[in-house]
Amino acid sequence: MIKVGVNGYGVIGKRVADAVMLQDDMELVGIAKRDADYKAIVAAKHGISIFNSGDEKGFRGSDIEVAGTLDDMLSQVDVVVDCTPEGVGASNKQLYDKRGIKAIWEGGEEHELTGMSFNAYANYDKAVGAERVRVVSCNTTGLIRTLYPLQQAFGIESVNAVLVRRAADPPETKKGPINALEPDAGIPSHHGPDVKTVMSGLNIETVAIKAPTTIMHLHYVDAVLRRQASADEILAAWKKYRRIKLFSFNDDVKSTAQIQDFARDMGRNRGDLYEIAVWQEIRVDGRHLRYFQAVHQESDVVPENIDAIRALSGTEPNGQKSIDKTDKSMGIGTL
Repeated sequence: MIKVGVNGYGVIGKRVADAVMLQDDMELVGIAKRDADYKAIVAAKHGISIFNSGDEKGFRGSDIEVAGTLDDMLSQVDVVVDCTPEGVGASNKQLYDKRGIKAIWEGGEEHELTGMSFNAYANYDKAVGAERVRVVSCNTTGLIRTLYPLQQAFGIESVNAVLVRRAADPPETKKGPINALEPDAGIPSHHGPDVKTVMSGLNIETVAIKAPTTIMHLHYVDAVLRRQASADEILAAWKKYRRIKLFSFNDDVKSTAQIQDFARDMGRNRGDLYEIAVWQEIRVDGRHLRYFQAVHQESDVVPENIDAIRALSGTEPNGQKSIDKTDKSMGIGTL
């Protein structure tokens, strides 16, 4: 059993903790939090051991039983998944290095922190036995998920993508939603270079726009393939990958709201869609491909974290076997 600790129990951390508990080859030692907020109450009600990553004031006066300090949790784990807020995770690196434990960070941190960015489809084998990796962001994961199959089947000459980003996650009332459309000042945006930390050499450029929604991201992808392909061939290539889910405008799925409603109605916990949603009404002209996809930013990186845990621990050197195991445990590809 791989002993796992999750440092941070927010949007991603709580989902990673839940996913770890679904694995028959992993044990969740516990989660680390700074204070006794409603998220800590939820963790306690789920029987998860809670470790205090702040000072004693954070849990003073609370009925929540604390299992120890962050250092106590780290002393018991093989792998720690750092899901602390953006910028905080980097400061935790010395704690993990001191303990000599393997560590995973999320896409809010810089690639240089670990020297390796991770996506299970694209570079699982390179992460096997590594000391630390960074699971790329929700948007980057979404782009890699659909571009990697295209690269494998047809080759890619170039990609231009427009990312319409949610303003904030649903619980983040201090950040939005904004009553505006806000273009990213960086042209191109950072997402293209981030894709290249995993798919090196890919010719990709992205721009991003922040929109007043909390539900999902929407991408418009304009790609030139290295050889001609029909729409049927492209859809068939995507269908080989369970972490891609095809939708159709003809089924009255015309928005991100309807996609998430579908996930809820299908019984997904929290309405999560781990798969990348692609509208199958794609446009193909010779080598020129254009399509829309949607990314559930709260959950699409969660299976990648589970696969990264296996890769770092070295317990499963075969990436496809890990993906199969993760997908089965989480119901991925069954909708």
